[in-house]
Amino acid sequence: MEFLSEAIEGYSQAHTSPESTLLALLNRETHAKVLQPRMLSGHVQGRLLALFSTMMRPRRVLEIGTYTGYSALCLAEGLTEDGLLITIDVNEELEDFTRSFFDKSPYKNKIDYRIANAVELIPTLPDTFDLVFIDADKLNYALYYDLVIDKVRPGGVIIADNVLWSGKVVQTDKKIDKDTQNLLDFNQKVHNDPRVSNLLLPIRDGLMIAYKN
Repeated sequence: MEFLSEAIEGYSQAHTSPESTLLALLNRETHAKVLQPRMLSGHVQGRLLALFSTMMRPRRVLEIGTYTGYSALCLAEGLTEDGLLITIDVNEELEDFTRSFFDKSPYKNKIDYRIANAVELIPTLPDTFDLVFIDADKLNYALYYDLVIDKVRPGGVIIADNVLWSGKVVQTDKKIDKDTQNLLDFNQKVHNDPRVSNLLLPIRDGLMIAYKN
């Protein structure tokens, strides 16, 4: 994921608004107790997600892939008074850990955390979403996009994480694995979709940002 030098990363972080005390604790606890802590959005990306949410003031947010809840807490920061964030994950083993941090947050009553198969659940959701964050299994990125695009209002935004896949999307000297190929296909799919205007932002592991026209 490290595309910038350590010095530039450090400088960027030092000149970004700090994490809340709860987010900093979640960051530390995830790294100390949970496998694959690099899956956490982290400080700078988390502040970017919070900034999107704060600027948009969404009433409904959908997150596909909760992990330990860091990104959900960031996205919840900009919710309207009657706002709701639905976050979906299949990993039951992390439920107690993740829910404990949701319960400590000021957004406890605005987060609907569901352990479910997103492919099965999303079609049943009646909501129209202002903001969608996709950060789950890479094999289904295109499917998740297809499932949510008609549920996003015009002017709404879909953000997909890990679309640079540690730089593998531009490697030409190695055999392309299935995850990388799926992300290559997903990035091209979004880029070619006339329903959206898109920006691939090379922050951390890459964010594809699609604004629904």
